Amino acid sequence: MYKNILIGVTLLVATAGASTMTLASAEPGTVAHVEIVKRDGAYQLLVNDAPFAVKGVGLGGNAQGSLRMLTSAGGNSIRTWSARNADAVLQDAADNGVMVALGFNTDKELHGFDYNDEAAVQAQFERLKQTVQRYKNHPNLLAWVVANEPNLLFNDDGSLKDVNPKVYQAIGEMIDYIHREDPNHPVTYAFAGAPERHIKTAMQYTPNVDFISLQLYGDVGDLPEIIAKLDIDKPFMVTEYGAIGHWERPATEWGREIEEPSGVKAASFAERLHSAFDGNPSGKVIGSFAFLWGQKQERTPTWYGMINADGKPNARVDELTRYWTGEYPANRAPRAQQITLNGKQATESVYVEPGQTVVVKVKVEDEDELRYQWELLKEVSVRSQGGAYEKKPDALPIAVLKEREGELHFKAPAAAGEYRIYSYSYDGKGKVGNANFPFYVKPQP
Repeated sequence: MYKNILIGVTLLVATAGASTMTLASAEPGTVAHVEIVKRDGAYQLLVNDAPFAVKGVGLGGNAQGSLRMLTSAGGNSIRTWSARNADAVLQDAADNGVMVALGFNTDKELHGFDYNDEAAVQAQFERLKQTVQRYKNHPNLLAWVVANEPNLLFNDDGSLKDVNPKVYQAIGEMIDYIHREDPNHPVTYAFAGAPERHIKTAMQYTPNVDFISLQLYGDVGDLPEIIAKLDIDKPFMVTEYGAIGHWERPATEWGREIEEPSGVKAASFAERLHSAFDGNPSGKVIGSFAFLWGQKQERTPTWYGMINADGKPNARVDELTRYWTGEYPANRAPRAQQITLNGKQATESVYVEPGQTVVVKVKVEDEDELRYQWELLKEVSVRSQGGAYEKKPDALPIAVLKEREGELHFKAPAAAGEYRIYSYSYDGKGKVGNANFPFYVKPQP
């Protein structure tokens, strides 16, 4: 088991208005000594003895170089899903006084990896060894995340399937190796959701894991109840939480997920933040990382990212700022509240004819004069699973008939098929609001 070794920061769960010290920067050339302790019935993560509330995000997409924006918002920690670009990420973290939970991209059965193939498993293990030896002494390293959602596998009916236990055996060996080679940093791996059967099975093979990491979206607000039901005497971390997942949202009749406008999304995100983390009633939560600090194409280019592809932050960054610092920033992002197409809601599954005049309207809350930009895309042709790469469809020309503030009249595409119209509202001060509407072009019989 991991030995408690420390010379020093207490990682506490951040709550609004919390008064805790933050880590200004790591001493050049020194290793951050990290351990988990239990005090007065509550777990704490300690790093070099100074109190430190984790205010974390998952770093991805176009976010490289954005850590100054993160620290301005009150954030102080990032996580990754692999060690790709780790040199640059860790250097950026050191330059900005940010700690890093470094990921390792352990392969998934979901994507075809065979854990009965001993040679392939061994090759993966050797790759982990090289990663650990390269980065174990970096002063901004906080923890290792050796696998992301290894339990994610589906039956033909879409229900969760049990993975080969050798998946967890391989992870257990990775954890043991890191404990031997790097006694200064705890190790975890992250579950997709919180399925009790999966977690209980995994613990049989990985009792050496230092803390349990969960990835929760629409149900993150139920975190206290989830932890109580699992009834495992281990610390927990939420290594992904954010917008309501595309699998949790209503869909059109033809099966396309309906995304919330950015203002609605930010408000529900803030509610779940408080329900999940305020007060830490279990005493087991030692930190969290919001998803995603950056941009990612997954069903849409705007669903999960807190920063658009052009580098502009949206309203969820403001909500994190308020939660971490107690106050909104002086300038808040435009908050899209509603989008309609021909006066209808997306849940009404709107069909239009080829070439038909289409009117899309968006309602946005903001104090600034807004500039609107529109984008028309086909729907994703190949939908990814488990966060894998997904190609953004190419933008199509829009046959604009008339445009005014928050309203666009255009001709529907001539070709039948599934489309989505996007609205981007810019405040001229570096922030953006997002909304989109899926529709189907279908000729009359």
